[in-house]
Amino acid sequence: MAKRSNSSSSWADARSIMWAHRKRISIGLVLVLVNRLSGLVAPITPKFLVDNVLAPKESAQPLFGISEPGTLLMMLGGAVAVACLIQAITTFALSQILGVAAQRAITEMRKKVQQHVMRLPVSYFDSTKTGVLISRIMVDAEGIRNLIGTGLVQVSGGLFSATIALGVLFWLNWVMTAVIIVVLGIFGFCMAYTFKRLRPLFRERGEINAQVTGRLTESLGGVRVVKGYTAERREDLVFAEGVHRLFRNVAAAVTGVSAISSVSTAVIGILVTIMIMLGGHYVLTDAMSNGDLLMYLAFVAMVVMPLVQIADISTQFSEAFAGLDRIREIRDRTTDDDEDNEREALGTLRGDISFRDVHFEYDEGVPVLKGVSFDAPAGSTTALVGSSGSGKSTLIGLVMAFNRPTEGSLLVDGRELSTIKLRDYRSHLGLVLQENFLFDGTIAENIAFARPNAPLDEIKRVSKLAHCDEFITGFEEGYDTIVGERGVKLSGGQRQRIAIARAILADPKLLILDEATSSLDSESEAYIQDGLNSLREGRTSFVIAHRLSTIRSADQILVLEDGQIVERGKHDELMALNGRYRELHDKQYQFESNQFINPGEDFTPKTSDAKA
Repeated sequence: MAKRSNSSSSWADARSIMWAHRKRISIGLVLVLVNRLSGLVAPITPKFLVDNVLAPKESAQPLFGISEPGTLLMMLGGAVAVACLIQAITTFALSQILGVAAQRAITEMRKKVQQHVMRLPVSYFDSTKTGVLISRIMVDAEGIRNLIGTGLVQVSGGLFSATIALGVLFWLNWVMTAVIIVVLGIFGFCMAYTFKRLRPLFRERGEINAQVTGRLTESLGGVRVVKGYTAERREDLVFAEGVHRLFRNVAAAVTGVSAISSVSTAVIGILVTIMIMLGGHYVLTDAMSNGDLLMYLAFVAMVVMPLVQIADISTQFSEAFAGLDRIREIRDRTTDDDEDNEREALGTLRGDISFRDVHFEYDEGVPVLKGVSFDAPAGSTTALVGSSGSGKSTLIGLVMAFNRPTEGSLLVDGRELSTIKLRDYRSHLGLVLQENFLFDGTIAENIAFARPNAPLDEIKRVSKLAHCDEFITGFEEGYDTIVGERGVKLSGGQRQRIAIARAILADPKLLILDEATSSLDSESEAYIQDGLNSLREGRTSFVIAHRLSTIRSADQILVLEDGQIVERGKHDELMALNGRYRELHDKQYQFESNQFINPGEDFTPKTSDAKA
């Protein structure tokens, strides 16, 4: 279950991230303080330039005991030059030290989120688009740079220099400064209110962006289906609707940010007016000198500029916290590893599987399996047949622990599967599923997926068992041939044989074959069956097959209909019953004999339960 994300948890995440990089942030703070202190030289200089250098000789006052204008001018110019050099060096150092820290923090966050996502239950992936998860991992983590990078340190430095500047302003003229503080206070209230309204927009933007990315990922991945059904226009409209929602969100956020900028401009105008009116009055009445007024103007800028800078950086902080909110929603979800902490180690696995009155529902009130009970002894082969939607794939999903029984017990070597560590259990699984997924790499890498360090000789051995070697050696690059995304450069039969070789190399105790020969022609199937028969020896196997000829040698055949086992036994026993199995067998034999259908096609009646 996911806990409701809130601001306090996001702040906790932010503090944790900043604490992990506290050394670099501390160095950054020291550098920014040096930067800001050196920045005080420029606004102080005009006072001495006007009052001590450019003033008439009779009113000019010596500075540090020096009254010669030329010497004073050189001193002031040198001080400004040194201060600017220090600012340049510290600014560069800040970008290097904190920029690297920010990128490291982003990298670490992406790794943590990816690791967490990969360990979430399969049921979560069934209900969440891939594009949404990609957005969480790659996009939402980007905002961290505003917490670790120069943003936070610049705000701290700005507040530091603004505090010093306020002190100087009170020293120069406390009445005018008090008026300015009132104006800035109103500006600060407007900023706080605006950012309170902006944060939900930034959060919603991430959600919309994830949805649009998810749909786009699906469209690009299924481009052959889209083109095959001339659905380009439909996908155009779906994408256009998504990006327009994103546009409206961005437009609303831009309006808010623009409002802050407009208020900032208005505030600056008000402050300039105040300084002209009041400052001019104080100069005319000799309460302030010309240099004092210039110095006052410069220090007011030092107060105002950090506030304007904070307005810009606060926008970035709002985006960062919105991203942390979305990341927290995922990281609060319980992973398989979290559940394993309370489970027992598996130890040695014999491979006895038992179902005891198992019921299962994807959606509450819609049963898919209804009181299924059977035993699959270690080393035996259990075949599952029945019409589509009868519950075969759902039963296999329970064996693989992708789902848990709603009621009843699933036992492994006499122990409840729910009490055994999933990582231990799944390390003994070998899978050849109906949809054979290959990664965009070489053929050798895909076969060795379960054992990445397997030697090439071993890969070639299992390839011969799965009859992959005969087409692999025909490629120019052989086992180094790139298969493309999802294995798109190979035929369906070739992908399936590679998946079978992958399962053979894994050397599993439990073997799952979900229509493992569905993409093969009859000749290829005959070859593959030899490899599969060898693979099944000594292993507990579960086989789903619509081609009943492939399961004649199974130790038991379970006939499922409407989520229940209606018949069970070996091939000859079920044929003698003249029941549902005989009906399926005779219909298939008749169709194949008359070539009304492709031998690999699922001819059986369809039901509405596609999940099963």
